[in-house]
Amino acid sequence: MVLPIAQAVPSLFGGSMLPLFAALFLVMYFTMIRPQAKAAKAHRALVEGLAKGDRVVTQGGLHGTITRVDETTVVMSVEDGTRLRVERSRVAVVLAKDAPKEAAVSVN
Repeated sequence: MVLPIAQAVPSLFGGSMLPLFAALFLVMYFTMIRPQAKAAKAHRALVEGLAKGDRVVTQGGLHGTITRVDETTVVMSVEDGTRLRVERSRVAVVLAKDAPKEAAVSVN
């Protein structure tokens, strides 16, 4: 009498790996791709809404007030009248108008 060493085990979905890959893609989409796209859309709206007089913080941590808005750049005034030209896309945060000048930006 011969005993089978490995028996055929019926697999879920008839042995196809397609549903597994589809489920993996959905998990990746909702945990990585979608949140990143929403954040990019929000930043694009922030950059398009920049106006003269806005108090901003750049990605490099510079705090200033926008004095001029060009097509791709903004000129911002920092301490003692120093003016800097930065790319619009490098503005990270627009501070509230009523926030104190020393307002710290929370990273958390």
